[in-house]
Amino acid sequence: MMLTAQQSLIIIVVIALGTFLTRSLPFLLFPSGRETPPFILYLGKVIPFAAIAMLIVYCLKNVSLLTASYGLPEGIAIGFIVLIHLWKNNVLLSIGGGTVLYMALVQFVFV
Repeated sequence: MMLTAQQSLIIIVVIALGTFLTRSLPFLLFPSGRETPPFILYLGKVIPFAAIAMLIVYCLKNVSLLTASYGLPEGIAIGFIVLIHLWKNNVLLSIGGGTVLYMALVQFVFV
């Protein structure tokens, strides 16, 4: 389906307005002169951990412990990520190393 020039322009304007509003709304709601509400500070502390937990659950939701490989590549990669992070405390190294190990396991070991 081909869009007309008017439809394309409307889409661009709506996306630009949505982007502008989502970027400027925090500055309008929480100006620099006022104290940030405690609930917002609380959300700033807990949301990163909740997001990571949701990503882990999402990534592991289709892992079957009853079929071949039995979740071993995932378990090995998770263990490796935890150990690397405890050892070096470097998020990028943990993510990168875990990804490389997991891909090597599923491509070459658990074929």
